[in-house]
Amino acid sequence: MADDEGMKRIVVGVDGSPGSVAALAWAFALASETGASVEAVMAWELGYGWIDGYAPDIERWCEESARQCERRLDAAIAAASVDVPPPASLVQSVVEGAAAQVLLDASKDADLLVVGSRGRGGFTGLLLGSVSQQCVHHGQVPVTVVPQPG
Repeated sequence: MADDEGMKRIVVGVDGSPGSVAALAWAFALASETGASVEAVMAWELGYGWIDGYAPDIERWCEESARQCERRLDAAIAAASVDVPPPASLVQSVVEGAAAQVLLDASKDADLLVVGSRGRGGFTGLLLGSVSQQCVHHGQVPVTVVPQPG
């Protein structure tokens, strides 16, 4: 955390899932109490689905993937803002890369990393998703895991 000046920057992992929206809302509430800025971070990775030798236009795929993530991030922020408005100092980041590594890199100089307990992964019975688990184990700043809503 920052020195005696209090909390300055909160990084939140967002994937559009209910858990990440809850994490974002939680971070908005904390930011309203502390005056911290919030950086909402969404990661994306390009899946390579080569079919019968078809090589898609990778540049176009990357651009479309980033645009889709920007739309999902906007929707998650709107959903998280229902009860608590986002801070004036909200930054939105869409970054190519593995989600856990993107969040760990983005939070290196933050005061807090916030993630949902479960994201969009397929193993719904797990208490922690793989990204939140990696962030807890490898984070260089305090990590808050917000429970799945409901």
